[in-house]
Amino acid sequence: MNMTKQQVRQRISEIGIVPVVRASSAAAAIAATEAVSKGGIPIVEITMTVPGAVDVIAQIVKSMGKEVLVGAGTVLSAEDGQRCLDAGAQFLVSPGFDRETVELANRAGILIMAGALTPTEVITAWKAGSDIIKIFPCGTVGGAKYIKALKGPLPQIPMVPTGGVNLSTAADFLAAGAEALGVGGELVSPAALQSGNTQPITKAAQEFVEIVRRAKHAEVTASRN
Repeated sequence: MNMTKQQVRQRISEIGIVPVVRASSAAAAIAATEAVSKGGIPIVEITMTVPGAVDVIAQIVKSMGKEVLVGAGTVLSAEDGQRCLDAGAQFLVSPGFDRETVELANRAGILIMAGALTPTEVITAWKAGSDIIKIFPCGTVGGAKYIKALKGPLPQIPMVPTGGVNLSTAADFLAAGAEALGVGGELVSPAALQSGNTQPITKAAQEFVEIVRRAKHAEVTASRN
């Protein structure tokens, strides 16, 4: 699926959930991708902490790239970023802000979500050319209330909270103004991956999709009134 940066951004906004896949093997990462996709989330962020992550990205792009938007996560350097892009990754995500990685993505015309936490970091990453700012670790600093506080002075900056996002907090994060949500273990359950039964992951994906659908519906209704 060769999408422009704008289309990738639109897809992330529309689906509203970016599943963060941290798996102990390539096979588990692929199983996780199939499970979330079956549950209605055709997006995955394969983290560089997955063994052989670059090959896993290439494999998923080859087998599921027509249906699934494949990104690379925990990208800490421009070198790693380039390897992920060569493997076919369509967006890059990092837990913090690394200027060289952002510049690489900008040159390549690929969407990048750099991590930031404080207002100064958010503004720095945004000004440097990060398309979306990943607010990490969000749950430990106040969750949805923290996103709402950041969005007050910075309404134009799209934010994706990661950390502390689960089925009971997702709606609050969206109501607070999050563009989309980064969800790791609360969706891609390590226990489900270990057992080989990925049904719980598909079920959680469906529940997250439903929460996003309801949040968008509430937004449309509010804007009409």
